[in-house]
Amino acid sequence: MKRLPPFLKKYFWDVDFEKLNPHKYPYFVIERILEYGDDKPAKWMLRHFNRAELKQTLSKRRGISRRSANYWALILGIPKNQILCLKKQYQSNLQKTWPY
Repeated sequence: MKRLPPFLKKYFWDVDFEKLNPHKYPYFVIERILEYGDDKPAKWMLRHFNRAELKQTLSKRRGISRRSANYWALILGIPKNQILCLKKQYQSNLQKTWPY
């Protein structure tokens, strides 16, 4: 898998889709699908990335909303206290950065 399938293009609006290599940037690809994907991209992601990559992405990346993080924590069996974007300290910093 050197390239992403065409149906994923809408999730990568801000990068050159043709040059995006999922092997080079797996956490970026996974993060976008976790946050914005529906059932077809999610099924593709589960087939093409291993569970360790999915869990590490969910645990460490900050660009995932609380709603998506809670959903995927249940699906992947990750305790919520291990997910960065669900920790109270991270949430309070987010509110200070964007007070609106």
